[in-house]
Formats: sequence, C-alpha cells, structure tokens
Amino acid sequence: MHRTRTTLVGAAALATALALTACGGGGGGAGAGGQPLIGLITKTDTNPFFVKMKEGAQSAATAQGVELQSFAGKQDGDNEAQVQAIETLISRGAAGFLITANDSKAIVPALDKARQAGLLVIALDTPTDPATAADATFATDNYQAGTLIGQWAKAKFEKEGKQARIALLDLSANGVSVDVQRDQGFLDGFGIDVGDKTKIGDETDPRIVGHDVTDGAEEGGRTAMENLLQKDPTINLVHTINEPAANGAYEALKAAGKQNDVTIVSVDGGCPGVATVKSGQIGATSQQYPLKMASLGVEAIAKFAKDGTKPSTTAGKDFFDTGVELITDQPQTGVPSKDTAFGAANCWG
Repeated sequence: MHRTRTTLVGAAALATALALTACGGGGGGAGAGGQPLIGLITKTDTNPFFVKMKEGAQSAATAQGVELQSFAGKQDGDNEAQVQAIETLISRGAAGFLITANDSKAIVPALDKARQAGLLVIALDTPTDPATAADATFATDNYQAGTLIGQWAKAKFEKEGKQARIALLDLSANGVSVDVQRDQGFLDGFGIDVGDKTKIGDETDPRIVGHDVTDGAEEGGRTAMENLLQKDPTINLVHTINEPAANGAYEALKAAGKQNDVTIVSVDGGCPGVATVKSGQIGATSQQYPLKMASLGVEAIAKFAKDGTKPSTTAGKDFFDTGVELITDQPQTGVPSKDTAFGAANCWG
C-alpha cells in the first residue's frame, strides 16, 4: 500500500499564508460597529467546496449582523496554519469559530485552548477526533455518504455481472475522520469486511488492489491513479475522497485509454462534479451541502454571542446532520438516488 504524508510549509511561509488568506475587518474582538467577531477556518481556500462554504458563512454573517473573518490552510493537511488562525481569533476576542480541520487529532490542543478562552468551537464537515473536542459539529454523515456510493457500485457491478478490482484514492496518511469514514463507508456499502472501521487499509479482501493518497486535489488524484494502475492495470472501480481527486483519476485513466472501462464514484456533489456525473465521467457522487453547514454554523455562534445558547444535535446522532443525497443518472434498484437535474439545482446548497 502506497501512502505519503503532506509536507508542512515552514513557519515563515505559514505566517505569510495566514496573512494572505485572512479576510474581513481586523483588530479587536468586535468588528466595525462593535459587532461580534466569528471566524471561519477551512482546509484550503481553493477547493470549490470551501469557496461555497465561505460564501454561505459570509451571507449568514451579514444577515446576523456579525463580522466574519476567514482563514485557510495552504493545502490539505496544513495543520499549523489552522493553529495560527485559532491563536489570532483568541487574541482578537472572537465569539467563536467554524473549522474544517486539516488534522482531526493534531488540532485538538488548539481547540481546547480556544474553548478555555470562552470561544464556541463548531466543526464543519470534518469531525474532530475526539468529536467532543468541538462544542458541536455541523456535517454530512460521511459514513453514510460513502455507504451510498458503495451500495450503488455494488448494485451496478452485480447487474452487469462484473467482478470488481477496486482502487481507493484517499485524502492523506493522517487518518482524518472524514477520510476514514468515506473510505470505510464505501467498502461497507459494497459488502466488504472493513475490519476496524477507524482505520484505512487493514482490509484483506482480494478485490481491493490498494489505497493511495491525493491531498484532495486533481494533481494528487492523477498521480495516485497512475501509481495504482502500475500495480494492477485491471482496476475497474475507483473510490475517490472528493471530486477534484476524481477528476485527476479520470485524466490518468483517459491517458491510459481506460476511461470507458472504469467506474468512478466520489463524494461532494459540487456543481462541477454534478456536471461530470452528467457527462459520465463519474458514475455517482454523494452530494453534500457546505453552504448550509456554514450558514447554520454562523447562526449558531451568533446566537451563542447573544445569549450563551449552544447548538443541539440531530436526534439519534452526536452531530447536526446537514444531509446527503446520491446523485446519478444510472439509478440502481434498491439504492435511493436523485438525478443530475436535482443535483445541479441543489449543488453546494
């Protein structure tokens, strides 16, 4: 199994990245007009998923009469820049912040420090490890998102009488919760014994060719797909952590002349991703709703700043579930799904 670690940028570069990626007013816990200050810390500021998340947060901030200040890591896996952003928000007396953690475990000491300072911490999309390190989590049920695409692929392959040769293109070697949950959910949905659900790569099913990591980016997806094709050119089913990685995988398959022989499934349901489902580049994707995550998160912190009320969870779950829908134009019996017309109308909602 080939897995690599994301290299962290140096301290000076991190400071520069922090300065460049911060936006909104500065100085002090209150923004212009004495508004409460709320932070948004995303994994990167280039992935369209996080761009839409920022849009939802800003819209909600305007509606709630609070100031939003946004930060991002330089790349997936960049924990240090997120720690620096938290330090900045603590020093400015923010009411709280929303965060999509680049490293679910490594970020915990910084979150503890923020909560001890009185800030409300809400995880978006990616649960912290442990989940109790945040006051609340607003997210897709990522295991369910993985399960849906796994069930769809299983039904498709059984109908076509095909034996699967599976490649899994994950996020990083850090075992980030969202990465593990989507990966394991997919395998579970496909009917494969995953062993320990908290670990990637301990499966023994012979249908699995291997895992590689992508940093959630197109370039990483292309490289990972190339690596696994070298290992086994008979791969015919590919799970990817997100749609940018899926795009890279498709380009690698196309370069090898295999794009028509391989089914790709993914998670995100972004507007560009839905378009690739419609074109047939991706067979099915699980659609998330980042704008909703961020909007609800800002509303929750604004309420906390006003009266100290903390957000509640979805009944029967330890987080607030913002929903997921399987998007495909190749529906499979017994697997609930919506078509790409629905997907396009609701992408990034």
